Amino acid sequence: MAAKSFDLIVIGAGPGGYVAAIRGAQLGMNVAIVEREHMGGICLNWGCIPTKAMLRSSEVFHLMERAKDYGLKADNIGYDLDAVVKRSRSVAGQLSGGIGHLMKKNKITTVMGEATIPAKGKVSVKTDKGTEELTAKNIVLATGARARELPGLEADGDLVWTYKHALTPKRMPKKLLVIGSGAIGIEFASFYNTLGCDTTVVEVMDRILPVEDAEISSFAKKQFVKQGMKIMEKTMVKQLDRGKGKVTAHIEANGKVEKVEFETVISAVGIVGNVEGLGLEELGVKVDRTHVVVDEYCRTGVEGLFAIGDIAGAPWLAHKASHEGVMVAELISGKNNVHPVRPESIAGCTYCHPQVASVGYTEDKAKEAGYKIKVGRFPFIGNGKAIALGEPEGMVKTIFDEKTGELLGAHMIGAEVTELIQGYVVGRALETTEEDLMNTVFPHPTLSEMMHESVLDAYGRAIHF
Repeated sequence: MAAKSFDLIVIGAGPGGYVAAIRGAQLGMNVAIVEREHMGGICLNWGCIPTKAMLRSSEVFHLMERAKDYGLKADNIGYDLDAVVKRSRSVAGQLSGGIGHLMKKNKITTVMGEATIPAKGKVSVKTDKGTEELTAKNIVLATGARARELPGLEADGDLVWTYKHALTPKRMPKKLLVIGSGAIGIEFASFYNTLGCDTTVVEVMDRILPVEDAEISSFAKKQFVKQGMKIMEKTMVKQLDRGKGKVTAHIEANGKVEKVEFETVISAVGIVGNVEGLGLEELGVKVDRTHVVVDEYCRTGVEGLFAIGDIAGAPWLAHKASHEGVMVAELISGKNNVHPVRPESIAGCTYCHPQVASVGYTEDKAKEAGYKIKVGRFPFIGNGKAIALGEPEGMVKTIFDEKTGELLGAHMIGAEVTELIQGYVVGRALETTEEDLMNTVFPHPTLSEMMHESVLDAYGRAIHF
């Protein structure tokens, strides 16, 4: 059978791949996309979207428990775990189906199956019906990543879970150990803890949420402890002994090992890129610790072969993958003025309770980079809207270059900060200074006013605190 020819072939239909395919089609290319499992990838099916649906359920449950604080009555509050999971899966299903529709609308050829690249410009796909051969001058790798498994701590789906098991739990854990306190670990810890599970989080680094600003990490820890979570930092899980309906974890802290019994363990110790079985080594693609080495334009060094998203390294975020997809499609189409995606201009959001969001340099990183800085802070307790919402716990922190007034970084913790952060992201993209932000009129009463006040505070001008 003759190979089908395209201008662009995208391997992987997650938020990087499907966006690259759509942008390629918009630019007049004949595009094929290959996906082995789910349209929408991990993000839509097993990551960003279903976790937010579950966290929303726990947030509403938390509000119902606090009904009295709002002058409301809610009796016999409870939850149906199966129904919570069903809603989450239905949200994921709806969006995943939407991707299929977008492919049709943009006249993109979809091939379901496992892809390999036998030679430059060639893709071979193993499908249910046999093997399909495709050719294209340009190929984009968007195969994503999967959960990292540490020896002895591997998931079994019964006692030890990955994020997939944690999203479709067969039972509500009574006593839970979460290994790893990055975004995935903390979001699941937050979900299960809010629904009444006795939750312990173990982090090998010296603080939880280790990529966040140290002050935000410390604030988050206080809030989680207040909610009944146990947080163990500078601590390692050395081994797990699995018994009937229980796991004994060997937890090492300060050189001492303690054995603690749990009913369930969630392992969230990072991710590894899906680089195997594609034929990358034979093509001469450089792979470093399961991630494809690329330049700032996502070029692999092999002509006509690009890698985007999780497979191309940190930050492992859906929105980074999508923007790289657009950038690469525009580059291939010959567009001028294509800008690389800068990691420091990408916001990170964690949907625990309270939410955490950040962009740019942390205070420590700004100092390490040699900047002389001005730092401003504003607490939620000083904001009228936060008080009215009954969410007085949180803060907004801004970091400026003392010399130029450039906004170097912004860090937030509290209600709805994952929505607020975009204001600072836009500000950084427009190369805003402290003066621009000070002269901006923020609407009242909103949480966004704290963004203004934090800037004012950096220059000793905060009004409400």
